[in-house]
Amino acid sequence: MGQRGRPRGFDRDTALRKAMETFWKYGYDGASMTRLTAAMGIASPSLYACFGSKEALFRQAVELYGATVGAPAQQALEEAPTAYDGIRAMLRANITTFTEPDQPPGCMVVLAAAAGSARNEEVSAFVTERRQAVRELFRQRLSRGVTAGDVPATADLDALAALYTTVLHGLAIQARDGANREELQAIIESAMLNAPRASR
Repeated sequence: MGQRGRPRGFDRDTALRKAMETFWKYGYDGASMTRLTAAMGIASPSLYACFGSKEALFRQAVELYGATVGAPAQQALEEAPTAYDGIRAMLRANITTFTEPDQPPGCMVVLAAAAGSARNEEVSAFVTERRQAVRELFRQRLSRGVTAGDVPATADLDALAALYTTVLHGLAIQARDGANREELQAIIESAMLNAPRASR
């Protein structure tokens, strides 16, 4: 039986990772088709045939970021013995990622839509949803802390989750602006200083 269609002349996983890095570095709007195809090593028709559209490619790149780059931070949040240990560990894991010299600084999800993507409401909504999902992770971990007794039952979990999400976003922006790990670590410790503690 004859082979259908022309064989794909590139590795899809490698191309997707290159697209992820391009969106991470330039943001959604700044990652032009010229930049994307150059980074991925493919022509526009191949990009559309394989990934569907720029928006679809971006969504897949964000999913890849979460499953690879973002995975250690989420694991740190879940596996620490207390809620605040988990939050501190997650923030620390993120600043390690944000300041790796061989990849773009900061967080792809925080920064990818920061510069002008309001022109694409679907992309803005998608990225907002992903950021809200991180806030919900913080809230769930704090709720587990209440159950375990290391977070007071009177704590405002919504406000705390919003606070640590804001800290995470700020760390990403500071890293993009050139802050080093020591400077970012000091921000984390300041943010954790006045966390409401359960009395033992």
